[in-house]
Amino acid sequence: MRRILINTTPQETRIAVMEDNGLAEFLIERNQEKGCVGNIYKGRVGRVLPGMQAAFVDIGLEKAAFLHASDIESPAGLPATANGNDDEVLFEPAPEQRRLRIEQQLSPDQEILVQVAKDPLGMKGARITTHISLPGRFLVFMPNTGHVAVSRKIEDEKEKKRLKEIVQELAREDEGFIIRTACEGRNKRDIQSDVRFLTKLWGRIRKRLESASTPELIHQDLDLVPRTIRDFFNANTEEVVVDQPREYRRVVEFVKQFMPRLQRRVVLYDEPEPLLDRYEIERKIRKALEPKIWLNSGGSIHIEQTEALTAVDVNTGRYVGKKDLEATVVKINLEATREIVQQLRLRNVGGIIIIDFIDMEQAANRKKVYDALKEAVKQDKAKTSVLPISRLGLVEMTRQRTRENLGNVLLSACPYCVGRGRIKSQPTVAYEILRDIKRESAQLENGSRITVHVHPGIANFLYDDANEGLEALEREIDRQVIIKADSALHQEAYEIETA
Repeated sequence: MRRILINTTPQETRIAVMEDNGLAEFLIERNQEKGCVGNIYKGRVGRVLPGMQAAFVDIGLEKAAFLHASDIESPAGLPATANGNDDEVLFEPAPEQRRLRIEQQLSPDQEILVQVAKDPLGMKGARITTHISLPGRFLVFMPNTGHVAVSRKIEDEKEKKRLKEIVQELAREDEGFIIRTACEGRNKRDIQSDVRFLTKLWGRIRKRLESASTPELIHQDLDLVPRTIRDFFNANTEEVVVDQPREYRRVVEFVKQFMPRLQRRVVLYDEPEPLLDRYEIERKIRKALEPKIWLNSGGSIHIEQTEALTAVDVNTGRYVGKKDLEATVVKINLEATREIVQQLRLRNVGGIIIIDFIDMEQAANRKKVYDALKEAVKQDKAKTSVLPISRLGLVEMTRQRTRENLGNVLLSACPYCVGRGRIKSQPTVAYEILRDIKRESAQLENGSRITVHVHPGIANFLYDDANEGLEALEREIDRQVIIKADSALHQEAYEIETA
């Protein structure tokens, strides 16, 4: 069963989605840093880059948004298809040979309607698309596509056919829909209500577009709380717990409008103990920010995120097993599959992921671990692709990047190590200083004195461990070297003065 915990303050909103008493998702939205995914803008084309088959579009944000040719709706495109993730609609781009070149579709200063598909990340602007999609409770509306698709997570073929027939009957010829997982088992009245709501919303957007200037925000997607209720709250949710009365009333009103039968499951939390402390969420978040995760068996996994990919290493740790090595390895690998998927979801890791499982001799055991991993990722709303375990025990997988990962949201680069994660050791810095003193001395007149300001730890190292080297340098350059400790200096920083 699922439980949704909503903690709100004037500064930020934090939402924990728990599944089977484990923390599955942690969502955070700060009032000063609200995302823009799902927002629709009237934009103006800036530069068109034929070599990249892309364009930069001014939509009113700090950085120009990025639009690739494959994200432009055109007669050459193929209809949209539903994948495993209902929250972000992905469109099947036309094969490159059938796609119009971007310079044939866009020109500088052209006004276009676009939707943000990915928030700005780091130095990159937002990723946008002209394929407009409006998510509802049970459906995703796609104007001007005339295509109806069903989420792959609905596996019953009879149910797929029933839902598709209902939507095709309700939709106009030029209206497209994706049937979301939440639509499974719903009657025609529920679906009709969603169709009516989404088509009216599109009508309002089109009307506003006619009088809008450029660039301008045309439609703003729901904020974090109603969006989470829309996407996660269903019959399998035990309760939604809200710790602030005003937000509680807002959630109740939203649920009353779209899912009245579940209204009683919304609960106001008024205990003195903080809500997220009550369910040990704070501790689990701290755990999710650490690279090393201990498994219940005593094994461990180590998660290292780089610019290009995320590497996950599985280790035996403290677990020694009871029978033979192969059985020990399989047990740890199977336990690791569940924890890895949970951590990828919680940390919202996207892109290429390489998992280094402990080597298994038997092909049957490798398949068992691979099947367990495939089963575990079914719970993930983000689209994933997993390749079989290689002979080296590696699994290559990709996970859809939908928003900034948890580490980037809650952490910043260390000013001490400048984001490297490590700093130069004391011997490295000390010997570097001795080399620089020698260089400086070559430029000085006879009798000049050299003073070096360093971090206290480096000063101690120079006077203790490197004292012989310092004295030998003074004899070589025939000058006195004075070391002064300065606690305000970084361990790697130093200043050399001459007089």
